[in-house]
Amino acid sequence: MILSRLAGRPVLLAAGLITVLALPWLIYPPVAMDVLCWALFAVALDVLLGFTGLLSFGHAAFWGTAAYAAGLLAIHYSLPFPLAVLGAALAAAVLAVPIGFLSVRRTGIYFAMVTLAFAQMVYFLANQWSGLTGGENGLQGIPRELFGLDLSDPFFFYYYGLPLVLVGLWAAWRIVRSPFGRVLTAIRDNPARARALGYPVDRYKLLAFVLSAGLSGLAGGLYAISHGFASLQEVNWTTSGKVVIMVVLGGIGTLWGPGLGSLIMVQLNDFLSTAGFDGIDLVTGGVLILIVLLFRRGMWGTVVDLLARRAARRAEARAKAKAPAAEEPVPSGSA
Repeated sequence: MILSRLAGRPVLLAAGLITVLALPWLIYPPVAMDVLCWALFAVALDVLLGFTGLLSFGHAAFWGTAAYAAGLLAIHYSLPFPLAVLGAALAAAVLAVPIGFLSVRRTGIYFAMVTLAFAQMVYFLANQWSGLTGGENGLQGIPRELFGLDLSDPFFFYYYGLPLVLVGLWAAWRIVRSPFGRVLTAIRDNPARARALGYPVDRYKLLAFVLSAGLSGLAGGLYAISHGFASLQEVNWTTSGKVVIMVVLGGIGTLWGPGLGSLIMVQLNDFLSTAGFDGIDLVTGGVLILIVLLFRRGMWGTVVDLLARRAARRAEARAKAKAPAAEEPVPSGSA
């Protein structure tokens, strides 16, 4: 695919790495950390939506569960925050096994509604189990422990948390570029044919679901450590809707697009909230409608598609110019 070849260019990868390294110098460091966490969350959902064809409205369950898990591990066991985040990702992946087992048997809107129902069950449990999660007050005072280092400065914490995000992004890229990812794409395009070829479609879907949940948990755990608390907002259905908007905004099935979508959405929300504007959802909804109307493949996907078409036209024009001219027929009456 053209998108895959473009996404794998070393120049593009270097530009992306330079961007994330410079991000806390360009915007407020806590907001930069939020961009990273939401970008990884959106990429994790894109593995499921863009490459497997499963739209989940319940990924907030894994993001939020990991947020609580990371907080509990850091508070009660004083684990260094990388271990707490990794443990939270594992907890999200374990939770995804029974949810995915019951969900992947459905497709389309039915799959989306089943995942939403399970996410609301997690929300209810988090709200009622106040002795563990803090209920409506949330889980507060989550430490940033790392062998006695002072990570209270968000600027320095950004660079300590960045390797975890990069590992998660690399894992997502490796998943979709592997033979396993090729099978996921085949299942997305034609599940009946993939099943006829002998692939256990439901098993592949379940594994993709668990991997996506684990990456979402990695992002959610780091998000909770960064903010120092975990609340019911992390497991609310609006969180699932927000990450879906980011993926659609940037471009489904691109991996780079969700990162761009998260940057735009987080920056837009931060700008509107600091300006004292109350109708944030109204503005973000309007932006989504505008993007869907003008950029059918998302912002990143549309730009890459236009560049690919232009390159194809140029290659075709060069091929025609190099082609030998056809010999003109000789008139029958000529000597």
